[in-house]
Amino acid sequence: MEFIHLLQNRRSKRKFTTQKVETEKVESLMQAALMSPTGKRKNHWDFIFIETPETLVKLSECKPHGAKLIAGAPLAVVVIGDPQQSDTWVEDCSIASIILQLQAEALGLGSCWVQIHNREHDSTTMADTYTKTLLGIPEEKAVLSVVAMGYPDETKKAFDLSELMQEKIHREGF
Repeated sequence: MEFIHLLQNRRSKRKFTTQKVETEKVESLMQAALMSPTGKRKNHWDFIFIETPETLVKLSECKPHGAKLIAGAPLAVVVIGDPQQSDTWVEDCSIASIILQLQAEALGLGSCWVQIHNREHDSTTMADTYTKTLLGIPEEKAVLSVVAMGYPDETKKAFDLSELMQEKIHREGF
């Protein structure tokens, strides 16, 4: 598949079948994450791959809106950065998150990015803190996102190229 077709077909999927993601596909996702680019190739990120249903349910409670889908996914990847080691941790982890989504799409899986950074768990706790406590992530680390994935149980049509917002493209200046 051409890369542009991969982008055209990748849509956020929030409903998944109960089919477990095969070990070789999980390993392929791990490799893709570890090959994602970082500033100065410092690799100041970590990834936690979660397949245990009970942990996925608890992780889905990390914030009140937009995370419940994690409970229905057979696999989720927590993307973690190190703000003390890198001033580009948000960018590096964002790149890793989309690399995971694109690799999932290439493997026939659906995925959805769940934002954790700067989101609240409740009025007294941030989603990042909740997630770090749940998974034993060191305090100095920061959670950017959770990428939920699995075999999609919903169909979304590909982007219609004729409907792209061409007015957002500028040449030689704004």
